[in-house]
Amino acid sequence: QVQLVESGGGSVQPGGSLRLSCAASGVTLDHYTIGWFHQTPGQEREGISCISSSGDTVYAHSVKGRFTISRDTSKNTVYLQMNDLQPSHTGNYYCAALYGGEYCPLLSHWYDYWGQGTQVSVSS
Repeated sequence: QVQLVESGGGSVQPGGSLRLSCAASGVTLDHYTIGWFHQTPGQEREGISCISSSGDTVYAHSVKGRFTISRDTSKNTVYLQMNDLQPSHTGNYYCAALYGGEYCPLLSHWYDYWGQGTQVSVSS
């Protein structure tokens, strides 16, 4: 059974940082792409970043240079380091898994499995 569990969300002031974690079970990172998505109420999930099974990474233009995706295959966990957070980054963050791992799309409909999300709030 595939399970993705996000953690690490919270409340920070503008300019602050958070590191989100996506702990995967029932999948191995060697065979899956993991993506991170951001969603605010009433909006579609927006792809932020992904990491392929080979470790290649893709970032949305809006977060390039500010967010960093990484993984620890020994822990079967993918991380999203978010720096210089701004109020526009407020919302729910979801990780998702795409079987195969060779592609790294930022489109939500590609992904097979989803976590329940973790909430991030950025305000002063």
